[in-house]
Amino acid sequence: MPARKRHTRAIAVTLGCASLALALSTPARATAHPHHPGPGVERAVLPAGDGWAAAEGSTTGGANATPDHVYTVTDRAELIAAFAEAGDAPKIIRISGTVHGNSDVHGTPIGCDEYRTGGYTLEKYLAAYDPEVWGRDTVPSGPLEEARAASAKLQAAAVNIKVPSNTTLVGVGKNPKIIGAGLQVRDVSNVIIRNIGFEDTYDCFPQWDPTDGAGGAWNAEYDNLVVYGSRHVWVDHNTFSDGDRPDADQPHYFGQVYQQHDGLFDIVRGADLVTVSWNVLKDHDKTMLIGNSDGAGATDRGKLRVTLHHNLFKDVKERAPRVRFGQVDSYNNHFVATRGSAYGYTYGIGAESRLVAEHNAFTLAREVDRATILKKWSESSLTAENNYVNGRKADLVAVHNAGVPAEQLTEGAGWTPGRRTSVHHPLVVPVVVALKAGAGKASVTGH
Repeated sequence: MPARKRHTRAIAVTLGCASLALALSTPARATAHPHHPGPGVERAVLPAGDGWAAAEGSTTGGANATPDHVYTVTDRAELIAAFAEAGDAPKIIRISGTVHGNSDVHGTPIGCDEYRTGGYTLEKYLAAYDPEVWGRDTVPSGPLEEARAASAKLQAAAVNIKVPSNTTLVGVGKNPKIIGAGLQVRDVSNVIIRNIGFEDTYDCFPQWDPTDGAGGAWNAEYDNLVVYGSRHVWVDHNTFSDGDRPDADQPHYFGQVYQQHDGLFDIVRGADLVTVSWNVLKDHDKTMLIGNSDGAGATDRGKLRVTLHHNLFKDVKERAPRVRFGQVDSYNNHFVATRGSAYGYTYGIGAESRLVAEHNAFTLAREVDRATILKKWSESSLTAENNYVNGRKADLVAVHNAGVPAEQLTEGAGWTPGRRTSVHHPLVVPVVVALKAGAGKASVTGH
């Protein structure tokens, strides 16, 4: 218990000739803090009728936690220790300050060099797999690729953090953040994540694939947050971004951006009954997948029921979201693409998707082609009603079909959403979302 001495345990990660101790220290008892949102926010539950996570039972997270299962954590080791001690019992984990996924035993951030093993260096990798040397028809293999994979495995052991069932993870104090860690809500249920800034979950060891696309691509692992095979998840009032490592600042190798980021937040592999509300997702490329494979129908059909409302998607290139299989209700979101930002599309219409996109607002720079708001990946129908672009009502399907005649979309998702709390007119959505969305703005009611 927090009031008693606890055992600590250490995870030693061997890094070539050196080792990095990732000790799990004792999580402190939650104490009053002059800036934290208050016990009402920490014990808040998803309001009735608030999206898909309110269906088939409630989403309460750790609202019923006993006092000995309320923790304040300040680093990665304490976070993992709190999860391990409480297990699946209701628990409240309060994130105070900045938790670094890539950190040493003292919580001090560490760099990529600490994970390198097997003789891997980026310079050697670039020399070995330069398309002019290696070729363009075969993915890398051999000792240096094996060393890259082994180094990546060491980083994955530190970066990926599993979240148990019946958890409320909530930011407290001034500017709570999780940087460089990938939270895995995997095969669990009843999880609430609120009031946290998620930044820069970066891959130290991206893989070069010369066969990916016309010019090849660097492929990275890790998302800030993944909901995988889990039910009843509420993600509310968080901010997701690449932090101080935006894609625009990354170097280019072999003619392609050295991509160290994957998605910001993905919902995949049979995940179901998820509400994503009042978040900010910004300055990123591959933003959100709902369903990650056309071949995952066996796990995804009838699931991936997700509600997205009152979120800000700002200067994201694509996948806001890209949908496969799921019944996704996206309403009252604000999508912003400023001048000079990279923009590909907003909604990706994928295999057997049933997207309803209504009452949303789009604020787009002049150079953005409105026909690209929708992107057809597979034969699926959608409902897109009462959406406004730059202050004027727009028929998104008609605009797309006129502008991209080779990729005709059909209307009618085949279902009508019924779990919406308050629906704002699209003209006021930008103001409401700007005032209330993002980390630090969570309330007891969730609005």
